[in-house]
Amino acid sequence: MKPHCCCGTREATRPAASLPPPAEVPSQKPSLLKRLGNGIRWMLPGAILILIPKCPMCLAAYIALGTGIGLSVTTAQYLRTGLIAGCILSLAYMLVKQLKRV
Repeated sequence: MKPHCCCGTREATRPAASLPPPAEVPSQKPSLLKRLGNGIRWMLPGAILILIPKCPMCLAAYIALGTGIGLSVTTAQYLRTGLIAGCILSLAYMLVKQLKRV
């Protein structure tokens, strides 16, 4: 049998028992920036959930004060519901991803 073109060396044709075991890659700790980024990913949706107002009229008022854009109460209610759902889904996704790693 011919070896593949990418593994045409003589070492690739030796039996597997005579090959040295693969070197173990030492596990590296994530850098400070990566750990900080992971922490912010967890804190941002939680902070939004804590700071979001309970009534849609308050959310409409905050948006009007901050941006100058007026919203109807119905739009503010949909926006509030979407923000809550997005934050919960984001936290659930990160939790599942973390549990898969473990």
